[in-house]
Amino acid sequence: MTETTPKYYLLDTNILLHEPLAFLNFEEHNVVIPMVVLEELDNIKDRHKDVSREARLAIRSLEDALKDATPDEILAGVPLANMHGAHHAQGTLAIYPDYQLKQQDAVLNLSENDHRIIQSALEIQKKYSDTKVVLVTKDINMRLKAKGAGVKHVEDYRTDQLIDDIKYLSKGFVEIEGDFWTNVGDVTSAQEGRETFHEIAREILPTVFRNQYIIDDSEHFAAKVVGYDQHHVRLHDIGFERMMSYRAWGIQPKNIYQAMAMNALLDPAIDLVILTGPAGSGKTLLALAAALELVIEQGIYEKIIVTRNTPEIAESIGYLPGTEEEKMAPWLAAITDSLEVLHKHDESMESSLNYIMNKANIQFKSLNFMRGRSIQNAIVILDESQNLTASQLKTIITRCGTGTKIICSGNLAQIDSYYLTAVTSGLTYIVERFKDYPGSATVNLNGVVRSSLAQYAEENL
Repeated sequence: MTETTPKYYLLDTNILLHEPLAFLNFEEHNVVIPMVVLEELDNIKDRHKDVSREARLAIRSLEDALKDATPDEILAGVPLANMHGAHHAQGTLAIYPDYQLKQQDAVLNLSENDHRIIQSALEIQKKYSDTKVVLVTKDINMRLKAKGAGVKHVEDYRTDQLIDDIKYLSKGFVEIEGDFWTNVGDVTSAQEGRETFHEIAREILPTVFRNQYIIDDSEHFAAKVVGYDQHHVRLHDIGFERMMSYRAWGIQPKNIYQAMAMNALLDPAIDLVILTGPAGSGKTLLALAAALELVIEQGIYEKIIVTRNTPEIAESIGYLPGTEEEKMAPWLAAITDSLEVLHKHDESMESSLNYIMNKANIQFKSLNFMRGRSIQNAIVILDESQNLTASQLKTIITRCGTGTKIICSGNLAQIDSYYLTAVTSGLTYIVERFKDYPGSATVNLNGVVRSSLAQYAEENL
C-alpha cells in the first residue's frame, strides 16, 4: 500500500454537521457513511437547534450524490466525480448497512449509535485489510473509544484546519528586536500630507501581510504595512507615541497591543477587525469603546449590533422572559459590564446607559436570527467567537453589507464546544484566511490589564 492508494474514510455525524459537504473533500479517496449517521441526521433536522440547518443541507447533498444510483451501487460506492459543483472529489460515496451488524461479546453495545459507527469501521477494516481505513470524528472521546476497540486509524476532520499548532497563528504584528532602524539599510521615505511612508527591502520582513503592524523594543517605532511586492515593503510610519495617544470614548490604550487594536478599530477603511488574546486583555472594552466613538461622536455608522455564540440558545431562549434583547442579556453581560465601566464616573450611570443604548441604537441579537439578514451601515460586535465553526462565522460575515464593520473577538484558550480545539476553531480559520485581506486587521492583545490577580491567574493556572 502506498500513499497514493485510495483510502476509505468513514464519517461520523458531527463531521456532516460541522461541514455538510465534507464528503466532497477527500479527493481520490472513498467515503463511507454508516446508516446510523443518516438516522441521527434525520433526528436532528427537525429540531429547533442551530445545527438542524446543517443536518438538512447534508441530507439534501447526500441525496443529490446518490439519487440516480441503484441500491447495489450505493452499497458498493457511487463515483463522486459525477456530482455537479465546484469540487475535486474523484473517489466514491457508499452507505454502510450497519443495521446488519451482530452483537459480539458485549465489547461494543450496538444499541448505542457511537458503538455502531465504531463497529462499522471495524467491519470495513476487516473487509479491506490491505487498504487504510480511517474513522473521522470530531468527538475526542469517540476517537479514544475507537482506538481502544481496535480501529487502527482514527482522525479529526482537518480539511478546514489551516495550521498544525496554535503557536503558528498570525498575531497581526511583528516585534523587531532592538531598534528598528539599526536593522534597516537603504530606505526611501515620502511625505503625504501629515503622514510619512517608508519603503524598505523585503528581506527585512520576508513574511509580511497587509495591515500588519511593525513595532520594536525601543518604544519609538510603530508602523503598519500598507503594501508590498517581491522586493519592497511599504510602511505607514504611525509612531509609538502617536499610537499610544489614541482615545476612544474616554478610553486610552494601556499597552502597545491595545494601541494597535485601537488603530484598527478606529480605521473606517478596515471592515473586519479580529481581536484575540487572553481573558482580561481588553478585547470587549476596546471594541465597544471604538464602536461608540464611531457611531455617536463621528457618525460614520448608524447602529451597533452585538451578538455571540450561545450554547443551546435555540432550545432555551424561548423560555426566557421579555424581548429578544432581554432574552440575550444573560449571555451578553460582558457588553453591559463594559458599558458600566465606560460610564462609571457619570453622575447617574443608569441614565447614561439608557441614553447611550438609544443614541447608539445598540441591539442585542441572537446568532440564530442573523441568517438571511443584510446588515447595512452598522458595527457588528461578535463576542466569544472562538466557539464558532468556520461555516458559522462565514454565515455572519456574509451578512455584512455596505458600510458595515465587523469586530470578532475571542480567547482561544476558552473554547466551550465539545468538537472544537484552538486549531480547528472558526476564529483561527478566519485569522488565517483574512490575514492578507486589505480590508482586515488582526491583533493579538498580549498581556492582561484587568487586574494583577487576573494576570497572575492567566499566567499560572
